This record gives sequence, C-alpha cells and structure tokens, in this order.
Amino acid sequence: MPFLSQLFATSSVERLREQSKNKTLRRVLTARDLVSIGLGTMIGGGIFTTIGTGVKGAGPAVILSYLLAGLTSFFAALCYAELGAMVPVAGSAYTYAYATLGKLVAWIIGFALIFEYGISAAPVAQQFSAAIQDVFKSVGLTLPAWAQTSNLVIGGNWWQLNTYDIAHSQFDLVGALFVLALSVLLSVGIRESATTNNIFVVLKISALVVFVIAGLFLFHAANLHDFIPHGIGMLVPFGGAVEASQPYGIIPIAAYVFFSYIGFDTATTTAEECKNPQRDVPLGVLGALAIGTVIYCATAIVLVGALNWTQVPEKNPLVAALAPLHLPILSWVITIGVLAGTTSVALASLLGQSRIFYVMARDKMLPSAISHIHPRFKTPIYTTMFTGVAVAVLTLIVPLNQLLNLVNIGTLIAFTVVCAGVLYLRRRKPDLPRTFRVPFVPLFPILGIVFSLFLAVFGLSRSTWIWFVIALVAGLIFFFSYGFWKSNPDEIEAVVDPPGLAEYP
Repeated sequence: MPFLSQLFATSSVERLREQSKNKTLRRVLTARDLVSIGLGTMIGGGIFTTIGTGVKGAGPAVILSYLLAGLTSFFAALCYAELGAMVPVAGSAYTYAYATLGKLVAWIIGFALIFEYGISAAPVAQQFSAAIQDVFKSVGLTLPAWAQTSNLVIGGNWWQLNTYDIAHSQFDLVGALFVLALSVLLSVGIRESATTNNIFVVLKISALVVFVIAGLFLFHAANLHDFIPHGIGMLVPFGGAVEASQPYGIIPIAAYVFFSYIGFDTATTTAEECKNPQRDVPLGVLGALAIGTVIYCATAIVLVGALNWTQVPEKNPLVAALAPLHLPILSWVITIGVLAGTTSVALASLLGQSRIFYVMARDKMLPSAISHIHPRFKTPIYTTMFTGVAVAVLTLIVPLNQLLNLVNIGTLIAFTVVCAGVLYLRRRKPDLPRTFRVPFVPLFPILGIVFSLFLAVFGLSRSTWIWFVIALVAGLIFFFSYGFWKSNPDEIEAVVDPPGLAEYP
C-alpha cells in the first residue's frame, strides 16, 4: 500500500460494529450509568477549583464564560452522540477519527485524549489531596512539608536534576496513593466502579444544590453591577494577556473554565460495556452535559450574587460565600462535595483513559499485549494499571497550574476532529443507519469546529501550544516507529474469552 494511502487508511464503520459484538467486556451499563459517568468526570474538580480564578478574571461575567464553554461543548456533544450511537466501540474520538479521517489523525486524537483523560486525573487528585489534608488539619493532623503538595524543583541544565533542589522539592503523596487506589478499583470491575461513581455523583451534586439554595438567602442584585469589568479579553492569537498567570476577560476565562466541562464525553469510552449503546450513548452524553451546564450556571450566578466579585477568593470560594450565614455544617457539606467530586472525576477520567489505551492497543497502535482482558473481572487490567501508575507519578511531582491548560487544549482539538468526522461521514456514507442525528447539518458541526478552535487559539497561551506541539512531536515519533507499521485497519483482532472460563455475569 502506498505511503500516503496507508497513512490515511480508515477502519470501516461496518468492521468496527462487528468488533464491538465481541463479548470481551461486560455489557452491564445503562443510560443512567452513562449520565452518571459523564457527570462523574464533569462535575467536581473543575467547578470547585476554577470558579474562584474565573470570577477574579471575568467578574460577574464569569456566567457568560461558562455559557460560552457550555455552548462549545453542546455542539461537540451532539456530534459525539451521533458517532457514539453509530460506532458503538470503546475509544471515543480516537475510534471515530480512525473510522473517518484515517490512521494518522486517529493517532493524533488518541494522543490528544491523553491530555483530556489521563493528565486531567492528576490535578483532580491533587485537589482531593488538598481537601483531605484540610480535614486532617481540622483534627490536628498535619503531614510533613515534603509530602503535602507537588512541586518538583529542577536545577542545573535541563537534562540534569540538581540534588540540592530535589532535596527541597515537595511530593503529593496522598494524591498519588489516591490514584493508585482508584486504579485498583477500576481493575476489579466496571460494575463496581460505576456503582461507586454513582454514589459520589449524588453526594457532590447534592452539595452544589445545598450551596445554591443557601446562597440564595445572601443574593443581592447589586453585586452583579459592573458586570463585565475586564471586557471580553485581548483577542491575540496564541497568547497576549493569557500568558500571564491570571487570565482576564470573558474569552480567556471561558478557555480556563472549559476544564469544568471536560468529561461529559467519557460515556462514549464505555460504549462496548453498554447494554444498548445505540440508545444509551446519546442519552448519556447529552444528559450529562445538560445537567452539568445547569448546575454550573446556577452555581456561578449564586456565587457572584451572594458575594461581591472582588471579594471572591481563589481557594474555597463556595465556603467563603456562605460564611455570613455562620453555619459550620454548610462548610462540611461543601467539603464533602469537594471530596466526592474529585473522587468521581478522577475515577471516571482513569476509566476513560484506560479504555482508550485498550482500544489503541487492540488496533496495534500500541503494543497489543497490553490489551489483555482479565479473565474474571473482564477489565483491561494492564492498561488500567499502566494509566494509574503514570497518573500517580504526574500527581506526585507536577503542580496543578501547569496541567490545566494542557488538558483544555487536548480536549478542544478532540472536539474539533469529532465535529469534522460527522461532516465527513454524512457526505461519504449518508446511508449508514444512525439512531441519533445531529440537527441542522452542516451548521452545527461547523459551529462546533469554529467555537473549539476559537477558544484554543484565542483563549489559550502560546506556552500551552508550545508544550502541546512538543508532546505531539514526541508522540508522532513513536507512531512512525511503531504504530504506523504494526496497525492495519483492514484487520480486526478478534479477542475472545480464554477457553474453559464461563461468562462472568
């Protein structure tokens, strides 16, 4: 096969459908589970962490920033729903790109999804660590300074680690152990993981509902005056004001709080574990996004209405807003919400990343040996534990603020490709059965592409793009060294249960 033809070779939708019929993974998830998985990744780490910085950078107009990020996600969610129902295979945007745009684009998207799922679990785990350490301090327990947070200090030349600086570095031990514990849970089984996630989703949504109801008693419309104090932001491609540690303006803050929306598409990574993916995947994706957007906007409105935006702190802003009520139990409710939220986000992010690695290994983009399914638990145990160890290392040493924008850029690139995939399949294969169809094609997919690229180009910094390109180049080197030669979209590796083992219920 000619080089270019092989580079852009696609895996047919029909073959992918046949592949999804292999009963390798347990088909136990329902639409309710998928909505919960989507909310598990979406609500928690983002809203509790980014909203304080968002209010500081946009003022009361942070509400518009959340709406802009939500609108971008809405167009992408429609496209995810159509492709997820039409190609009910694990792997999310990676699988869709392989079926529509070819091997090279699929690899790039698979690599971008590492930022959305794998890397995003690390800062969320750090948030869990900070919250649980605050609980420890309230009862008189304090960890050693070196084990409280992640801050790997590197000195000397870029390839050398100065031993003096390492001795003064800090390591987030609690966060790293937290990631490893969740990875073990995911290895045990998808049903157990989904049940655990459902519990935490109920807890964190309940905490946000309590905040909204309690905050309404403190709401003053006067706090919404000077609604857009910093304007829309400087529309400078790949940088401008966003290079500063604190972004200002509606658009840069929309790109920053976009981290809150990451995860509604996690439902598509578990398509092969759904009882009825053609129906459940669209319901899971759109249901999670709709519920999450309503909760975000309600929380933002109540926060800037209950407390003047200039007084909103970056750390624990929800607790600070309710302080005038003098009810300590509300602080504990918010703290429980933070712990439950970060747990479910990290759990669902690790779940999504392990499934993407599993599908890439099954396609031989990665070594096929790591696609092994545990004979009893029916989970991709190698990719699950590999993901857990890698994320635990990131949690241990890399500070949160250096990870958030990388997560956002990877997600926005993935959204762009998913929207393009819908346009491509509508034109090239209009007769394929679709249980869900994006309305107003081509307008809505085009708007998804435009909004995603707009936030990525005008909302994210030049340094974020540089780090993303460096990481992408490293990924492409691996692709042309291994995946390009090993993978063949015309072949489907039939993975079956080991002989002699009964189907695990």
